[in-house]
Amino acid sequence: MVPGAGAPSVRNQTWRLVPLPPGHRPIGLKWVYKVKKNAAGEVIKHKARLVAKGYVQQPGVDFDEVFAPVARIESVRLLLALAAQEGWPVHHMDVKSAFLNGELIEEVYVRQPPGFTVAGHEDKVLRLDKALYGLRQAPRAWNAKLDETLVALGFNHSASEHAVYARGKGASRLLGI
Repeated sequence: MVPGAGAPSVRNQTWRLVPLPPGHRPIGLKWVYKVKKNAAGEVIKHKARLVAKGYVQQPGVDFDEVFAPVARIESVRLLLALAAQEGWPVHHMDVKSAFLNGELIEEVYVRQPPGFTVAGHEDKVLRLDKALYGLRQAPRAWNAKLDETLVALGFNHSASEHAVYARGKGASRLLGI
């Protein structure tokens, strides 16, 4: 059985079970648990997230770049003010498991998750194809995937704000941050 079979990380092809290549060191993983409660304080959900111990990663060794552009608050305010003035509809979207979609450029190896070690393959590690929460390069990998997708859908970057995208003209113009 592959670690976490049936979990989003496996269905999303986030990793592959492989022997650790010489010269590489695996990063540890940990489980982060959270209890979700409703307004009355009653437990409604127990959540678990697998997180990489990215704090052990070294710049220049484990990753090169971590920067990911973020929209300036002034740009968000300007876009919302313009939408209010023009009567444009405003939509908000939250991407579930966003970082699990960022494709890694670097070779990153992690230990098998606690409680999900494959019997008979305890010496193997997971090679990450996509980012996990906690990796130093996860925000950049997610932003690269988002940018690639938006450009493929016909969006263009703003000349003055890299995190603002636009598509179309006139009344059929679509703006996004």
